[in-house]
Formats: sequence, C-alpha cells, structure tokens
Amino acid sequence: MTKNIRSNFQLFPFHLVAPSPWPMVVSFALLSTALSLAFTMHGYMGNLYVLLLSMVVLLSSMALWFRDIMAEATYLGDHTIAVRKGLNLGFLLFVVSEMLIFAGIFWAYFHSAMSPNIELGSVWPPVGMEAMGPTELPLLNTIILLASGATITYCHHALLQGSRQNALLGLGLTFWLIVMFVTCQMVEYTNAGFTISDGVFGSVFFCGTGLHFFHMVMLIIMLGVCYWRLRNYQFTTNHHVGFETTVLYLHVLDVMWLFLYMVMYWWGS
Repeated sequence: MTKNIRSNFQLFPFHLVAPSPWPMVVSFALLSTALSLAFTMHGYMGNLYVLLLSMVVLLSSMALWFRDIMAEATYLGDHTIAVRKGLNLGFLLFVVSEMLIFAGIFWAYFHSAMSPNIELGSVWPPVGMEAMGPTELPLLNTIILLASGATITYCHHALLQGSRQNALLGLGLTFWLIVMFVTCQMVEYTNAGFTISDGVFGSVFFCGTGLHFFHMVMLIIMLGVCYWRLRNYQFTTNHHVGFETTVLYLHVLDVMWLFLYMVMYWWGS
C-alpha cells in the first residue's frame, strides 16, 4: 500500500504537460499566415480573406494556449522553481534568435550602404531617395522607448517590494507609452517618401523597422496580459515569470531600436 501511495506522487520538480491541441493548431496557423502573406505580396492572391482568417485562427489559438499556461502557473501550481528556470532559459534562447535575425538585417543594410554600386548612383541613400531625418518622429519614438524602459523598471521594483498600486501605475504607463510608439510609427510609415518596393533602400529599411514594429505590437499584447494578471492578483513578489519575460522583451527591443535609430535614421541619412 505504501508503494501505491508513493507512485501517486511526483518524484521530480518538472512539469509534464497534458496533451494539448494548441501546438498543432498554432503550427498550421503560422504556416497558413506565412504562405498567404507571401502569396499576397507577390500577387498570387487578389484579396486578404485567407490572410485575415489565418491571423484570426492564430491569435485565437495562441490566446487559448496561453490561457492553459496561466492556469497551470496560477491555479494548478505546476510551475515550480525548476520549471520557471526552464521557461526563462527558453525565452532567452528566443531572444538570441531574434537578435540574430536583426543581425542579418543590419548585415544586408551595411552591405549596400558601405559600398553602393553603380545602380544606386554610387551613393547612399540611393539617387532619388529621401531618407527620414533623425530629428523628427524617430527622435520622439526614441524618447518614448527610453521612458518606457524607466517605467517598466519602476514597475518591476514596485512588484518585488510588494507595492501593488505602484506596480499597476508603472505597468499602465508603460502600456500607453508603447501604444504611443506604435501610433507614431504608423504615422511615419504613412508619410514616408518611399515604400518597401523602392529598391534595396526601401526593402532593408522597412524590413528592419517593420520587424521591430511587429515586435512592438506583440509587446502591447504581452503588457496588456500582464496588466490584467497583475490586477487579478496572479503575480506575487517571487512568482511572476510572465512579467519577467515581458520586461526582458521590452529592454531588448529598446536596445534594438537604438541600433536601428543610429544606423538607419542617423548614419543612413
């Protein structure tokens, strides 16, 4: 009988997840989104219906998957110290992969900018292209991001000290600062004097800043979820892995924007 009782207890600190349909659904939704986006950009699809449907399925399945993860962390007690360390390590590897993507974009930019060929007029920016000045909206966006780094750090310290109201204040300010950044970025794209199809200059510029823009949109979602969880007492002073990964994500995007600003707006203009 003692043997049967012991067999019902877990003898290791890791969490064996239950079977879930969401990894498979998210995988197919990502594949559909990527293919429909590529086909639409190359003119093989005349409408955006398939792309929009793929994005709706992707966001819905991600939301349901995250719901299950939050239930495991908050109500089921499955996220032990060992599990939290594994989650942090996995997110760090994700951040490294994102940094390598941006490194490839910077490589492509410097490849054309430092040795422009005759088709570009042997100058950078190419002949006929008017680059965005670094002292306009890009400078304002830089200030906004630096401010968001300060407010999220204030929120993190308040959470560690158990000051819930100050943590909510800092997180709310950070959320609206990132919304302001994305709004300014949309205004900048709307008034740009070139598009992504205007040669290598437009392609590399919008590839770099557009990828960062997409990440900032995802950061808005992450901050919104963190604010909702903080208001519902799902974060404690020593158990807030989702918040920690969001803070790391924001700081990495801040640093990446500083490189984008110095290279593509200041040096590149």
